[in-house]
Amino acid sequence: MNTRHTPPAPAAKRDVCQPTGSAELAMLDVYMPMMKSAAILSAGKLGLFEALAGGPLAIPALADKLQASASGTRFLADFLVTIGYLEQHGEHFANTASTQRWFTRAGQVDYTPGLLWSLEAWPMMGDLSAAVRRGGPERTLWQAMEDQPQLGKTFSAYMDAFAGDLGPDLLAHVPVLPQHQRLLDLGGSHGMHSIRFCQRYPQLSALIVDLPSALTETDTTIARHGLAERIHASPGELLVHDWHGQHDVVFYLSVAHNHTANENRLAIRQIYEALNPGGLLVIHEYLADTPHNAFLSAFRLTLLYETGTQTYRYGEYVDWLASAGFADLKRIDLDPLEKGSLIIARRPD
Repeated sequence: MNTRHTPPAPAAKRDVCQPTGSAELAMLDVYMPMMKSAAILSAGKLGLFEALAGGPLAIPALADKLQASASGTRFLADFLVTIGYLEQHGEHFANTASTQRWFTRAGQVDYTPGLLWSLEAWPMMGDLSAAVRRGGPERTLWQAMEDQPQLGKTFSAYMDAFAGDLGPDLLAHVPVLPQHQRLLDLGGSHGMHSIRFCQRYPQLSALIVDLPSALTETDTTIARHGLAERIHASPGELLVHDWHGQHDVVFYLSVAHNHTANENRLAIRQIYEALNPGGLLVIHEYLADTPHNAFLSAFRLTLLYETGTQTYRYGEYVDWLASAGFADLKRIDLDPLEKGSLIIARRPD
């Protein structure tokens, strides 16, 4: 008789973006997400995840690395265990595989800059009710960056981390041809998309256009990758800036949601005029007609406060692109859904 037992299937991971609203005590839906966010952000600011990247540590050694109290480090580490960001083995604490992958330099992509940006955004969200009343921000995020330069630097570092996540999708789906020689990267801030494409395609040179507050580290990053002769940054506002002639590929990545519909229509028309025949426009965006979910709703609410703009439906992009003269439109929904979508269009020969 076979007495072997099939082990139970692992429990499905709960989607943290799904709605709650069913707590036994009403305030738990507010208190627990607040404490979860505060703990993760504090760990990022303290460098706790990076301190554990080399292996497990006991509390005294971890506290010493963080230059923090042993009791505070213990309480924070205990809570991070309960929410799945750390593991405890006896008296030692270690990153989970997911934490090691996403929040340390030893992982696939280090999103610690995203934690530091979230710390900057945290107090902004406290004024969300006023933005709801107004229907938009009192001052846009870009205006705030003019007064607080560290905001631009921190935001650009966060976008750099996201570029590490999005980069493989772009390289896989954007069909750069041997005759394509000039890349225009609109809103390219950190420069990593241009850097990766110039590394992959030696015939390419690139021009990055973004606000001055977003380009503070870009030249240094380009030089560090040995591409200062092929990639140049040009500070300015996208819609009124000189794009320096004709190009073969134009990136409009995560930019459209920061502009009004009329501004996007104008930008796409200008991009068409700046492209050589046969050139490509590559758009990355979060599309408003993507199935309704908590993440996309949260993103729209974030835009209400930060920029007063919104996401747009795929049909609106089709209209803007067709009106400008683009052809051969292709939509690629990325996996996971929260990574957004690509729209690729070609200027006819």
